[in-house]
Amino acid sequence: MTFLQLSEANIIGTVIAFILGIFLVPLVIAFSEKQGLLDRPNSRKIHSHPIPRLGGAAIWFCTMLSFLSLIILSYYPYRSLLSGLLLGSSLMFLLGLVDDIYGLNAKFKFLIQITIAAIVYCLGVKITCIFIPFTGLVNLNPVLSFIGTICWIVGISNAVNFIDGVDGLAGSVITVSSVTLGLITAAIIPSDVVGPLVAFILAGSMLGFLTYNFHPAKIFMGDSGALFAGFLLASLSIIFQMKTTDFKMYLPLIILAVPILDITFSSLRRILKGTSPFKADAEHIHHKLLKLGLSQNKAVLVLVIFSILMGWLATYIAASDTTKYFLYAVIISAIMIVLNRHAKFGEDSKK
Repeated sequence: MTFLQLSEANIIGTVIAFILGIFLVPLVIAFSEKQGLLDRPNSRKIHSHPIPRLGGAAIWFCTMLSFLSLIILSYYPYRSLLSGLLLGSSLMFLLGLVDDIYGLNAKFKFLIQITIAAIVYCLGVKITCIFIPFTGLVNLNPVLSFIGTICWIVGISNAVNFIDGVDGLAGSVITVSSVTLGLITAAIIPSDVVGPLVAFILAGSMLGFLTYNFHPAKIFMGDSGALFAGFLLASLSIIFQMKTTDFKMYLPLIILAVPILDITFSSLRRILKGTSPFKADAEHIHHKLLKLGLSQNKAVLVLVIFSILMGWLATYIAASDTTKYFLYAVIISAIMIVLNRHAKFGEDSKK
């Protein structure tokens, strides 16, 4: 049995990120509306009126300000891999931000994403080995290590972006995935203080954002938020894999099941149709659920429940006694969102 202890830094960082989100997101909404930075409806999108699309800016600020707060409180963990996480995620955020504001060619974005992933690889975040049943741990040569790392980071970053098509879906899946990654890392690799801290702070930032993102959404995270969060999830899972020596290194595949399944089927469908895998369409998993007659909230609920089940399975495989912490985190997160949204609706009705 593994006894899991959540450090003070993890808890404090999560709370700070959540509180910052509650106050920063409305400021970003007001700024976006004033500057006309809105996501406008079209044939592929399901919203009926322009909605601010710079939610990623709030998520990034909440995450970075939380780290700054921990530095002030002397909780900041100085580790070599942390520089790669913060630099790479910030570069990915800036790429998404430019795309949200000006619009970029898909192939150009893909090239920049590969470049960012390569930079992070050079900073030490890399897939160096894999576990093969009946064989054991197999070290990868530099070429396979580089290709595998680039494909995983770019693939997961875009996979998270792909599921950002229904109010509250991407944010909810990111939150569940972040909490799960943080818990299994803390359980299996107690010496790793960076992974859990980054994961929980991201979850706190996303919870604050979700208060304003559930249907009917007041703001979207945009490419800036989805690519930022997707990059962090991809990199955190690599760091977890780097420090794991058995089959448990594959747990991120279970944790990220929703975005992985969506990008896999989407890419295969487009290739079989003879179109570019980069070409956007309205045939993602969440679109199919909507076509079955489900409302946005019900479609999100179905996929989030599936994500929670995958998260529970991952924590159980990692160390069975961590499942209770996972359930605690899910319940607390749900209560925080419900109570805060209830307060927001009360304020709106008074206005």
